[in-house]
Amino acid sequence: MEKSDSYKVLIEEEVDALKYNSRFMDTKKYMQHGDTSIYEHSISVALLSCNIAETLNIKVNYKNMIRGALLHDYFLYDWHDKNNGVSLHGFTHPKAAWKNASRDFNLNKTEENIILRHMFPLVPLPPKYAESWIVCIADKISAASETVAPVKHSFKSSISFCNKLIMLAKNLVVS
Repeated sequence: MEKSDSYKVLIEEEVDALKYNSRFMDTKKYMQHGDTSIYEHSISVALLSCNIAETLNIKVNYKNMIRGALLHDYFLYDWHDKNNGVSLHGFTHPKAAWKNASRDFNLNKTEENIILRHMFPLVPLPPKYAESWIVCIADKISAASETVAPVKHSFKSSISFCNKLIMLAKNLVVS
């Protein structure tokens, strides 16, 4: 079994543990970036976090890191809906996610720190633990990939994609 497969097993086990007596599966209902649900995004962040820790040979508690990654966006609302009463989502959702996760689960300090600090540097308090830093970075990479993916797929080739970006940039400069 490859290492990434063992991480997938750990993630699946944690998802199984989280889905009982909680609202974790509700994250499938909410879109995060592009056409990616919060559920899919959180699993992607967890897997990428494991791969980063392994690749860089960083000693981490994988269970804490995976659990924190799975709950880092546990805010349980549609942040795209301007009528939901939430403003400045990027700044406020870590605390909303932490409140929901604290209600539904017993969190340890590392998991809390992952959830509350994953938006650094937008939220100015930096992560405290290696696991928190790794999830913070994995979240940025996953978010960028998920945001660009739907746009990229709408073009037939990377050359066409680049040409479209250049045209968009020219139009912005002209207008």
